[in-house]
Formats: sequence, structure tokens, C-alpha cells
Amino acid sequence: MNKIIVYEHEDFKGLSKEFIADVPDLRSVDFGDCISSLKVIGQPWLGFHDPNYQGTVHAYEEGEHKHISMSNHISSLQLVTEDLEHPQITVYEHRNYEGASKVITEEINLTYGYFNDKASSHVVQKGAWLLYEHGNRGGWYYIAREGSKLPNYGPVFHFNDKCSHMYPLKGGRPTVTTKILWDCRKVESERDVVIDEINGINTTDFEQTFTTSSSRVYESVTSHSFRLKVPSLRIDESFNLSIDPKTNLTVEKGSIDSTVTIDKVEVTMPANIPPHSELCIQVIMKLITASTPVELIMTKNGKPKTEYGEYRSVSGRNIITKYTVKPIELKKNIQSQ
Repeated sequence: MNKIIVYEHEDFKGLSKEFIADVPDLRSVDFGDCISSLKVIGQPWLGFHDPNYQGTVHAYEEGEHKHISMSNHISSLQLVTEDLEHPQITVYEHRNYEGASKVITEEINLTYGYFNDKASSHVVQKGAWLLYEHGNRGGWYYIAREGSKLPNYGPVFHFNDKCSHMYPLKGGRPTVTTKILWDCRKVESERDVVIDEINGINTTDFEQTFTTSSSRVYESVTSHSFRLKVPSLRIDESFNLSIDPKTNLTVEKGSIDSTVTIDKVEVTMPANIPPHSELCIQVIMKLITASTPVELIMTKNGKPKTEYGEYRSVSGRNIITKYTVKPIELKKNIQSQ
């Protein structure tokens, strides 16, 4: 949801109102010329000095703005609806898109290059741009929006040969929903690991009850991890991947999250040892490595985009016992005596 919450006083105090659509005249909703702080969720908003989106304008990106430069001077609000994912603007040295040109796709400080204070016209291919009078986002700025063409900077806002910094507005954080495709789970490997071994020897002529213990408790361990199918895919925000009611992975930008869950498993070992026999009880953990595709739906400005990741687990939850009985060679011992 794209919305703006505006407040009467600084630091989000006083009366407040919430908007999800353009407001051409804030006086019509009894909130004209009184905004002193605001919060933006989703796409950026534009605040205008005059009604009907006229006069001085300031852009507000997603976040909390405790203090604003246009305090008590905003009369209309407009949501930026452009797709801000892949911004592009072409600036020209002369009027009417003539002379040398420069295609820009990211924030740039023109004072570091050869195009500083040279632009006289532009065409916006994608996104919404702030064109600053000075470097480092300094001075007055003009907002250039997608599809707009300005053939002459001079008479419009006396900006000819004065542009020194260009900044593309950023869209809000996407909402990420996940779905683990359990039906597509693939077992990569299985192996048995002996985690305990218990021995009992019966040298009598009678069957003996195994008395070391009737049961033991062991820890079963499962490791969980997640990775993106496309390593270069940029995830700007963290999201949770719910494995089960007890287990969640937190996936963040630039990190591969992993976690380990530990359970207690009680193994019952009732057994009798035959006469002149040795009993060996092996406690075996079955380790299963499996991978499962994960569908990621990233929604930004109402536009969903589907990507895929992979959830992997190495699970040792299955614990079993294996019994082996072998006779004791007492006859050889007697002969040797």
C-alpha cells in the first residue's frame, strides 16, 4: 500500500491524516498549510506549495520525516506512480535536444565530470528525477518525470546551464511473500551415522536381561539454509521464511541465513542377551539432505515480480537402533587354560 501520513506539528505530533490517493486541495479536507512532519510508506509523494499541484514542490521518499523544509506550506499532495526500478534520463547540451548528450541511469554528481552546468534540455525515458542546481544535492531542484520532455530550460525556471547533480527517486520497500513448494522437494543424499554404541556381555549359561538402561535421550539436529537461485538478485529488505510453526529463517540483503533446530528423541532399548553372547546396540542417526524450491513474490507499487530461491535442510531427526548378537568363544578360552 502506498500512503502518506501527515501531521500538524513536528515529530509526528498534533492532528494527523492519512492519504492513499492524490489530494489536489488540502483545504477541502481541513488540512491545508498545516503539515509539519510526515511519514511515507511505499512510493514517494510530492508536496506542492499551491493547490492543484502548483508552485514550489518537494519530494518525500519512504521513511519518517520529523521536520520538513515546507513546514506549514503544503497545499496539495501527489503520489509518484512511475516505475522507479530502472530510471533513465537523457540530458542535452543545447536547447531542443541538440548538441552533446548524456544518458544517465543512476545518481550522478556532474561537478565531477565534463557535463557540469551544461544541460539545456532533457527527455525522461524512465522514472522520476530530481535535477539539482548544485552538486551533492544542493540548492534548488526541478522534478522531471517519466515521459516528460523539456526542450528549453531557460524560460521555464531559469535553469539553463546550471544543473550539477541528478538523483532518481527511489521506490518504496517491496513486500515479499514466500511459498515453499514442498511437492517439489528433492532428496539429495542419505547416510547413516552411528552416534552411540552400547555393549553387553553374558558369560553365564542363562539368558540375561540387558540392564545398562532401558532408554536414552539423544539430540536430533536439523540445519536449515536459504539461497537465491540468481546470486546477483538484489533483495533490499529482509523477510521471513516459515519452515514450520517452530522454525523461521530471516533472509536479509547480502546474507545467507541458516539456523539449527534441536529436538530430543528418546530411544527405548529393551533386550535380552542369550547365554555366552555379546550384544551390541548401535544408535544410528539417519542424515537426509534435501532441497526444496521457494517461490518469492515481490510486490512493489502494486506490481508483483516472481523470483525463486532454494531451501536446504540437513536433517538428523530419524534415530533408530540396530542390534547385533554374537557368541562368545568360551571353548577356546578353556583349551588355552
